[in-house]
Amino acid sequence: MKTRVFDDILGELSAAFEIHRRLGSLLGGVHFELTGEDVTECIGGACGLRESDLGRAYRSDVDPRLNYEQALEMALLIAKPTARYNGCK
Repeated sequence: MKTRVFDDILGELSAAFEIHRRLGSLLGGVHFELTGEDVTECIGGACGLRESDLGRAYRSDVDPRLNYEQALEMALLIAKPTARYNGCK
């Protein structure tokens, strides 16, 4: 069962923004797998999913997706650094 850790995804996104900031370039967007369904394919996040939760609602045949709570949390966590990065206050 393939999974991803929420904090690892957030760390990768944060690192990408920082690299572009240091190089003076603009990261035009990000992509992460997500769904509006209540899946248990990625562990972590504020909802506290653990490895033991994966079997409850693991539905992906390809890549693990963030569920709706995790996706919203990720968007909120990267929104402020993204706004600063793009010159917004």
